Amino acid sequence: MSGGEFLGPIPMGVAYILFLLVFMAVLFLWIKRPIYEVMVLSYIFVIVITSRYDLFWEYLLKPSTSGLFYAIVGFLALAHLFGQLKVVDKIINFVLATVGRFRGGGGYVSLLASTFMASLSGTGPGNVAATGVFTIPAMKRTGFPPHLAATVEMSCSSLGNLVPPSGTILLCYGVYSAIYPDAISLAGFWLACWGVAIWFIIQRWITLIGFCKYYNVEPIPADQRPGVGQSLSAGWQALLIPLIIFIPIFVVAQYDQLINVRLGEDGGKALIKSLLLFTPGVAAVYGILISRRAVSNLNIKKVFEIVRGGAATIVPVAATIYVAYAIALVFRQLGMEESVQTWFMSMGLSMITLAIILPLFTAFLGMVLPGSSQVAILGGALISVYAALGGNPLLIAAMLPALTGALEGMTPPLALCLYAATGIADSDFKKTMLLAYVWVALHILFAILLLAGVLPVPWI
Repeated sequence: MSGGEFLGPIPMGVAYILFLLVFMAVLFLWIKRPIYEVMVLSYIFVIVITSRYDLFWEYLLKPSTSGLFYAIVGFLALAHLFGQLKVVDKIINFVLATVGRFRGGGGYVSLLASTFMASLSGTGPGNVAATGVFTIPAMKRTGFPPHLAATVEMSCSSLGNLVPPSGTILLCYGVYSAIYPDAISLAGFWLACWGVAIWFIIQRWITLIGFCKYYNVEPIPADQRPGVGQSLSAGWQALLIPLIIFIPIFVVAQYDQLINVRLGEDGGKALIKSLLLFTPGVAAVYGILISRRAVSNLNIKKVFEIVRGGAATIVPVAATIYVAYAIALVFRQLGMEESVQTWFMSMGLSMITLAIILPLFTAFLGMVLPGSSQVAILGGALISVYAALGGNPLLIAAMLPALTGALEGMTPPLALCLYAATGIADSDFKKTMLLAYVWVALHILFAILLLAGVLPVPWI
């Protein structure tokens, strides 16, 4: 495909992307096929409409050679294991004990606990189902209207897409590193994503404070929350899990130059990849060890059965991300990013205009397409366009989860996080949907401020 080919006024690269968006929307919304099946068929569709059959096997197999994919599977299995071992319950109890005494304390439990769990699973709707059954009733008991409790859990679970080690972030790193090879380590990219996530956590916190005052929400009664000392004594071992996951990555990101000097550039890269692959395994072993007494008859056979039982949820998510990565690689090979970049640049957009358009555009796409699909189809193009207008490509790459996966879970009619939370809260759908648009609007506002450079981002 050459950059000079057009379909009417539209470059062929852009036309191919539009065809793919329509194809996926039809399969997902009208024919009601599961997203992993839609992704597989979309990969075939891209190959057929571009007539590049020579790329089919090469790029279908290429993600299997990437350590990123295996890390994603590892963290998905880790999240399922933690859920079955009730490790997360101890963390939630501690959060409940420490912040439950404040006005809207149930909402803060959701903000902290749901964000942490969603970062492991990488799936907002799944996290709503897993932690929402605890946090939503806790919020309702303390005066949260059902529609507010539902939207708080929805918005907090959607934050998981922004927080490492979310699978969406790993996919974004794959797209970014395909454009800028060796520009930054995965550890450094994780820190950049944390820098972005901090602002959205602040946004959720400020919004929650405002809603709690508006609806006159009370603290969780003392007899309904555990004591701080009791929860700390019972759950201090579980509270070390986030440190086990994040400290090695943080150290590598901060001292990558020293590591490269000591181990050499190849040795440093190997160390970082090893940490990424071994971290979920180490955290899983630690979780099993501290759960020996809490789970009856816990042995190797039972652990195997727990992990095997999670295949029904792990495999579809992993397959979706795998094929999304393959589609992104094909788009990169076909030069579609350059085609989209040229088209955007021909419009004469300023950086401020682009900063406003991009969140609105991805929010619109999020009404019909999952975040991983958006990253696969448009991730590389959005990075290239933003960089061509003078923006920092690392910033837009770290922002992709906030622009895609986070908005997709909250924006009707797709809004899977919203629907799951509405069901648990037994809330009025119209009230819940209208309030969801407030959360979406504030999320988009912060996205615009970040893309426009108004808000500074640590580690970028």
